[in-house]
Formats: sequence, structure tokens, C-alpha cells
Amino acid sequence: MLSSIHILDGLAVIGLIVVTKRLLSRRPSAPLPPGPKRLPLLGNLLDMPTGQEWLTFADWGKKWGDIVSISIFGQEFVVVNSTDLAIDMLEKRSAIYSDRPVMEMGGELVGWKNTLVLIPYGERFRTYRKMFHQVIGTNVSMSNFHPIEEQETQKFLQALLTKPEDFPSHIRKTAGAIILRISHGYKIQEKDDPFVSLADKATEQFSLSTAPGGFLVNLIPPLKHIPEWFPGAGFQRTAKAWGSTLQEMVDGPHRFVKDQMSSGSADPSFTSNLLEAEAEATTEEAEFDIKWSAASLYSGGSDTTVSSIHAFFLAISLFPDVQAKAQAEIDAVVGDSRLPCFSDREQLPYVNAVALEVLRWHAVVPTGVPHRVMEDNVFNGYLIPKGSLVLPNVWFLLHDPRVYHDPMEFKPERFLGPIPEPDPRNACFGFGRRICPGRVLAEASVWISVATVLSTFNISKVKDSNGKVVVPTVAQTSGTISHPVAFQCNIQPRSVKAVELINA
Repeated sequence: MLSSIHILDGLAVIGLIVVTKRLLSRRPSAPLPPGPKRLPLLGNLLDMPTGQEWLTFADWGKKWGDIVSISIFGQEFVVVNSTDLAIDMLEKRSAIYSDRPVMEMGGELVGWKNTLVLIPYGERFRTYRKMFHQVIGTNVSMSNFHPIEEQETQKFLQALLTKPEDFPSHIRKTAGAIILRISHGYKIQEKDDPFVSLADKATEQFSLSTAPGGFLVNLIPPLKHIPEWFPGAGFQRTAKAWGSTLQEMVDGPHRFVKDQMSSGSADPSFTSNLLEAEAEATTEEAEFDIKWSAASLYSGGSDTTVSSIHAFFLAISLFPDVQAKAQAEIDAVVGDSRLPCFSDREQLPYVNAVALEVLRWHAVVPTGVPHRVMEDNVFNGYLIPKGSLVLPNVWFLLHDPRVYHDPMEFKPERFLGPIPEPDPRNACFGFGRRICPGRVLAEASVWISVATVLSTFNISKVKDSNGKVVVPTVAQTSGTISHPVAFQCNIQPRSVKAVELINA
């Protein structure tokens, strides 16, 4: 009897081995991309940086090539350090490279999984993108909102004139004002607007909660089951608080639109237009989609635009020759009797190049948002296993010396002439079906800020109490959305005429 049991046990083991071999044999035999040596169980946990990941990823690229892989507790990560390869993988094979990972901290515990940036690839994702495309997806549709951009940007100039030292807060307020008018038809309060404050707080929390090395639970998902009271589970309390902030950021502006519509006083907006289109048969699911897609618009659009415009001030303070050339072009084309507007855009090639160089020089989302591959794929001779998280190292793609001459320098000229360098928009807004749906709005906001500020102000380095020039440091904060490290600059109106234009 005992020997029979042993025989059955043996047959079971043999059967398991055969089944396992057959399953493994179905996986392509190509090797994984190279990368740092993996430790048993931990994999590359100790190699994963907790801040400024893009610099480490770039170093890995120098050592192991443009496609690097690491593993953390069995989760495969693939870092791509080439724009051409990122396009080949994430755009040309987008049918299998367009999913998003489950981000335990930001997505599951806080709740950002319902926004466009983290929503899984599927029907709801396509619904959100369709909504975006209808309202702000093309230059033609976006032109409907150009008057809002120009009005709010003039208020920005007035704020700069009054308190130039507070330019970071003016940038943030203006970005919030533009996005909220477009997304919800909401005009912000002059001081301490509650919706702007909520959006600022929530988007900062998004950036921290989704950074690759920001929270251990993002790398070790089972930690999400640890109760709040358990030692070391402070992230659970953080997630609960951040989730409340996110929910109020989503619900508050949506309630505002519905109240305005009920009283017949709602301004046209992303939300009101979509609610009116669904008015005859608005389902709970349809309203959920509208509410969260609108929240995706203003949470995703405001902070990224803030980062780019902040970087513009840093760049111009460091590169005064750029300012002089741009101002000469504006003076020649626009003159000093009015502010630049969107209708001038085609006649201002150097100013356009300045806006492009802002997008390249400062990578707002330096490591991109990870793509999740939905099936095994052999790419460039390497196996990219199903479930791998692909990180396009956007910062390096925009600073690759093989692509951009003197990449750390701010040179708008690189995009002019008979052989311009590659357009940074091919990388900075993402790839494939996950490309930023608000990119037309983002470009418009950056351009009008660049053009109007250069037409009316001179930006320069500050001096300390001893009269010595202070050179700002070029550095970025860690997080999914990265900002320039805080700096000071001198902002002065160009002339009495400029002051009159600002206050007109």
C-alpha cells in the first residue's frame, strides 16, 4: 500500500514537471535584456533608486545598452533609453504595450486608478480618450478655448507686475484657472481658491504615490494587506488621507457644474458639454466617466503645465541671449501696441522654438508612466515577458547626446534651420495609445505664457546682499511629475509701454 502511494506521488511529480516544461516551452526562448545582477528572491530591490530614478536609469543604459531589465520580487521592469526603440515598442506594437500597471499606493490605495493616466487599457480607457479628443484633442477644437488662455494669461502678467517674487504661485494659480475654466467652467477666486488648492495638493500626492521607488508597497504589492495599526504601515494612513483629498478634488467641481446647470447659469465646459449630450439618458456609469475624465483633465494638465512654465523662467534667467533673440522677433512681428496672441504663432518661429526647447530641456515626467505588456513579446532580440512594466526614460531621451547636441544647454536654434534636431514632443508627451490626450492644451498654455512674458518682461539672475550674482541650480525634484528645484530670478517690466499693455 505504501509503495503504491510512493508510485502515485512519483507519477504526480513527473506529471507536474512535464506540464511545467510544456508551459515554459510556449514562452519564446530569447534572453531577457541585460541589467544589474539579480539577488535571490529580492532581485534588484537594492539597486532601485528612491529618487531621481532617471539618472540611475541613464547610467544603466551606458553600462548595458538601450534596453535594460531588472526584477523586484519577480516583477520585471524594462527601461528603454532610446526614442527610436520606445517608438518601435510602445507605438508600433501598441496593441500589446498599452496597459497600465496596478500601482498599489497611488492607484489602488489612494484611488488614482479611476483617472485616465492609470486606468487599465480597455473600454473605459477608450471612452475617456474619446471625450478628450472631442473637446481639446485637435488645434481646431482647442481654438475654442484660446480666448480663455489669453484672458487668464494677461491676469498672470498683472500678478507678475504686482509681486514678481511670487512667480511660482502665480504660475500655479494661472494654470489652475485655465484648466478649471475649460474642464468645469469655473472661474477661480482671486485668493486661496479651494478647488485650486485641492488640485495642487492632490497632484503633488499623485506624483509622490506613483513614483517607482517612492513607496515600498509599489514594489511589494502584498504589503497592501498590512493593517493600518501594524508597525511600519504608516503608508496606509497616508493613503487614506490622500484618498479623501482626491475624492473631494473630483466631486467638488462636478457638484459645482451640476448646480450651475440646474440654475441655468453654467458656462460651456468639458463637463457641461458632456452632461448636456447625455441629458436624455444619463446613467450612473456615464456620469462617473464624465466626472473622472474631467478630473483627469485638470489634475493632469495643471501640474505638468506649472512645471514647464516654471522651467521656462529658470532657462531664461540662465540664458539671456535666448531672451534677447525672442524679444527681437516679437518686437518685429507684433510690435509694442498689443500683446502676442495665438494668431501670431506661425509668424514667430524663434518663440515657437523656445517653447519646444522648454519641453525638451526640462522633462516634466522624467521616467514616463509605466506601460504594461499584455503578452510575451520578443523585441530587438530580447524577451519582454507578459506583465513586464516598461519605463521609457524620458529625461534621457530628451538629453541623449547622440540625438541632441549639447543637451544640457538651452538652445532653441536646434529646432530651426534646414536640418532641425528631433521634435521633443515625440517623447515628452508619452507614446502610442497612452500619449497625453491633453498635449494640445499643454502646448498652447506653454506657448502663450512664453510669448506674452517675453514681450513684456526682462528676466535675469538675482543678486545677493553683497551684490554678487546668484546662479540658479539646474535640478529637478523626484516624483512622477518633476519640477525645477526652487530658485529666484529677477522679473522687471521691459518698458512703460509694457506696463500699459499688461494693465490694459
